[in-house]
Amino acid sequence: MDKKPTLVTKGRYELKYRGNKCLNCDHPLDISDKYCPNCSQANSTKKLVLKDFFDEFFSNLINYDSKLLKTLYALLIKPGTITKDYINGKRVAYTNPFRFLLSLAFIYILMFTYDNNLYTWDDLGLKDRIEKTGPLSYSFNNGETPKDSTNIQKQTEEALNQLDSLDNLEKIPIPGIQSIDSLQSIIGQGIRAEAKKDSFMLANPRKYLESIQNKNAGGLGKRMEFFFTFLQKDSIKTFQEAQEKYGANTSWRNRIAFNGSKSSLKAMEQPGTYVNNTIGKLPLVIFFFLPIFTVFIWVVYIRKKYTYTDHLIFSFHNQSLLFILLILSLIIDTIFNTASMGIFFLIFSFYLYKSMRRFYGQGRVKTIVKYIFLNTMFAFLALFVIIVLFTGSIFTY
Repeated sequence: MDKKPTLVTKGRYELKYRGNKCLNCDHPLDISDKYCPNCSQANSTKKLVLKDFFDEFFSNLINYDSKLLKTLYALLIKPGTITKDYINGKRVAYTNPFRFLLSLAFIYILMFTYDNNLYTWDDLGLKDRIEKTGPLSYSFNNGETPKDSTNIQKQTEEALNQLDSLDNLEKIPIPGIQSIDSLQSIIGQGIRAEAKKDSFMLANPRKYLESIQNKNAGGLGKRMEFFFTFLQKDSIKTFQEAQEKYGANTSWRNRIAFNGSKSSLKAMEQPGTYVNNTIGKLPLVIFFFLPIFTVFIWVVYIRKKYTYTDHLIFSFHNQSLLFILLILSLIIDTIFNTASMGIFFLIFSFYLYKSMRRFYGQGRVKTIVKYIFLNTMFAFLALFVIIVLFTGSIFTY
């Protein structure tokens, strides 16, 4: 006597709706096939109703939550174990490492940018910040363009006269400087040279720009200084205006210098917004950074029978744990008004050591040496990436 299938089914997956071939690819099916083994489409001939959509939504949600809980448990309680299970084929029970890390990174960045006070930096005016940090370009009569160098010379003489009160400088042995007069002469020459250059730029900007454009002699620094000065003076706002008023050519140097100067000025006017926008790019940067850092892990453990992808999954899992701890830190700091990030970094440091020992299976001494080396390389790479990110953001802000 044949036994009837004992599959637990409901909704459009009931046995009475099963077909003998896939409606998508025509692959032959048995009544016990809930899904087509060829294309994975559900084996059901039932017409869709609204209830089916809700049933599948909550079913998938519960299934994802189950994976999420198992992944969190394995990450928090068993360092290194989840990576071993995943690379050995036990993947159904866990969430995808790449997608899981990306989700955590976005959650952390959203929480961080929402809860910080960086936007208050925008309340400081550009003038206040220049007074605190020093002007980025030479100031002439509150921004007015001089017609001659009289004011420049006056400011230079005032600067030199201040040196007369520095009587004790003669007692300080400085190689190459015999007296206070020679020191005044050297400083005065530098001030006059800088003043002369700025006077020329402001008195005849078209001629000045032509001189640095001639045979591409002027680098990005000089061009950015020029565009920044006249953007700050509101004499130009677009690159087309720079072309019409000052004869800027359409070279790539000019365009990059103009855009970089304009973005720099905007970042100075809205530093909080600039920093927040730059931090918002970190999740994408992480996925360029980790594959590079994983090369060092692969080199350090080259004698182990792990592929580069295995090491990359190990990096993803550990970075995911770091974001979980940072999220917990933000929540605790928000509720109790504390600063707990340092404590969670210490927890992660110990966790990473245990994870390396358990996954790679080496002794304490070897693990500690490799731990120190890899963390040092991580710090250098992270610093380099942050510098590149914030510098590059200046040109795109």
